[in-house]
Amino acid sequence: MAERLQRARASSDALQELVEELAERLQRSVVLDDPLVRFICSSRHFDDADPVRVRSLLQGLADSEIIRYVLDQGVAQWSKPGYIEGRDDLGLLARYCVPLRERGHLVGLLMVISADKSLTADETAAISKSARIIAAQMYAEHVADHAEESGARELPWALLNPSPAARGAAQQQILDTGVLPNAPHAVVSVVQVTRSHEPPGQVENALRGALESFCRTRWAHGAIAVTTDRAVLLQLSEQSPDPRELKEQSRRIIEALDTFLDPTATPVLGIGGRQTGLADAWVSYEQALVAARAARRMPHFERLGDWEELREFTVLLQLPDHALNASLLPKPLRTLLAAAGGHRLEETLRSFLEHAGSVPRTAEALRIHRTSLYYRLRQIQEITGLDLDSGPDRLVLHLGLRIRELLQPDGHATTV
Repeated sequence: MAERLQRARASSDALQELVEELAERLQRSVVLDDPLVRFICSSRHFDDADPVRVRSLLQGLADSEIIRYVLDQGVAQWSKPGYIEGRDDLGLLARYCVPLRERGHLVGLLMVISADKSLTADETAAISKSARIIAAQMYAEHVADHAEESGARELPWALLNPSPAARGAAQQQILDTGVLPNAPHAVVSVVQVTRSHEPPGQVENALRGALESFCRTRWAHGAIAVTTDRAVLLQLSEQSPDPRELKEQSRRIIEALDTFLDPTATPVLGIGGRQTGLADAWVSYEQALVAARAARRMPHFERLGDWEELREFTVLLQLPDHALNASLLPKPLRTLLAAAGGHRLEETLRSFLEHAGSVPRTAEALRIHRTSLYYRLRQIQEITGLDLDSGPDRLVLHLGLRIRELLQPDGHATTV
């Protein structure tokens, strides 16, 4: 079954009335969605409902498959109305879609079900007239909401500011206003999106849409802050966050962004360390940035990095981009990689170091006889000129292998 995504903010009475008026005039079902194709409100139906509309009405939710299909039609970039083709396999009838824009902002999508795409010129004119009024109403409500919440939206950035004075002022404001609880545990997650082909504003919409439901969860209260390519989720809780819940939350955020954004966005998420209350939230933020960098560079993390699982990578990942390249690999390791059978010897060396130099455990992990392992280890020593019984020599090789994990196949690091 396709994943269901939460609905957009509840509709106002004014929007509901405008949608109902248009539906009555057309004698057709009308749906109002936000820019992420999440359900806002709908008219009563006129025996033209399809399974997609029924699910939206009953549950107020949208299937991720439906959202991605609609967005793949480019509706967020449409400059004029058009038809979205139906899809029998998705239970979707054709719809006439009007992108609702006000002052250059895409504020929503107005959908009129028309299975046979038979709208007349009078009907499309009526839709166009109503669309302008609905867009203006949505924009006015958006501005009012934004003005009401603007202070709260800026607080996370101030609380995570490098300046102790700025952080102290933000913390005092939070305590004075009660915007966030003074809870003993804090964790910050950072989401980053690479350049994508989305129109202006769509990435911010997607980031906010993916994160907003986590401002209040079963275990935490929080706040979000969003820029054009990054979002921060600050969460405070009475109990230390459960790592499994944090991972599940993060996976849901990534899945939502995969639905809302085109594939070029490739969002990654970093979870900071668990810190003590508001005062140390900035530490978790700095750690989350490093974890996001790990998620971008290291494929096995599957776009989700957690500071508390990075171990020695927490240091290596703070090397600047211009320095993090193949030149950092120790010469003995580069010599080993260039030698005949270098890949096999690299695998052997990695396993040997990961098993703390234990021959029995390394041989078992590699599924080779100990005699074969001893032979390979002698080869490694001869090629590198290093002694595997020497702690410093082993550290040089181990750090070299760790740095190699952060490099792309061409020997260069990926910029976040």
